[in-house]
Amino acid sequence: PEPRVLEIASRRQNAGLISETSGREPRPTMRAVSLALAFSAVATATLRNPSSKLAPVKKSRSARTDVTEVSRGGGLWADYQSALETKPLLTKATTSLVGFGISDALTQLFIEKIDFSVMRLLKMASFGFLLHGTTGHYFYQFLDSKMQGATPLFVAAKVAIDQTCWAPLFMCMFFTYMCLFEGTPDLILPKIKQDVFTAVKGSWMTWIPAHTINFAFIPPSQRLLYINVIQVFFNMFMSVIGNKKTE
Repeated sequence: PEPRVLEIASRRQNAGLISETSGREPRPTMRAVSLALAFSAVATATLRNPSSKLAPVKKSRSARTDVTEVSRGGGLWADYQSALETKPLLTKATTSLVGFGISDALTQLFIEKIDFSVMRLLKMASFGFLLHGTTGHYFYQFLDSKMQGATPLFVAAKVAIDQTCWAPLFMCMFFTYMCLFEGTPDLILPKIKQDVFTAVKGSWMTWIPAHTINFAFIPPSQRLLYINVIQVFFNMFMSVIGNKKTE
């Protein structure tokens, strides 16, 4: 009968639509989530120490019995602390990779709300890994070696050096990398002239109070982790201005 033929045709059409839909590329949001998970997996794999051993047995005496405690040193935080001691440069570079990658993904999806660009994400994340983490490691190590301690004078001096010397140099390095990655070296100087003051002014507003806390209270080995936590939000600003077209 004719209704039966129409029903079969309808089922086949629906099946074709389902097959077509399943073959489509993932939505940008899902792609960004997948990349964020990939960055996290890379960071976790880097920080995990497969040769970790049990810590020495600690004995504590209670009012009734002796209690033997065995510290296994597990957990991501313990692995991170261990990695900072055994491979500080790689650990800080990986931390910056994750921080810059997450910041750019959040910027694209929730601030600019544009078609998601994987190349832009890789550009920002690779800058974090290759330059931010590595240069930050040596720069803050140098500051701490020259001015040890957290006296008010040293804290003020470190913040002043960071924001008057390092911040402008860092912004020029950032814009240079952005242009080189995009294959437009001829735009390096125009980009720096156009946006460097805006970037440095944003740095002053964010990092003068942040680094006052940093140099006064944060242990030297964890400075870059602290910076990257704040940098997740500051990098949203960096992502916008770094990918702004040069006029």
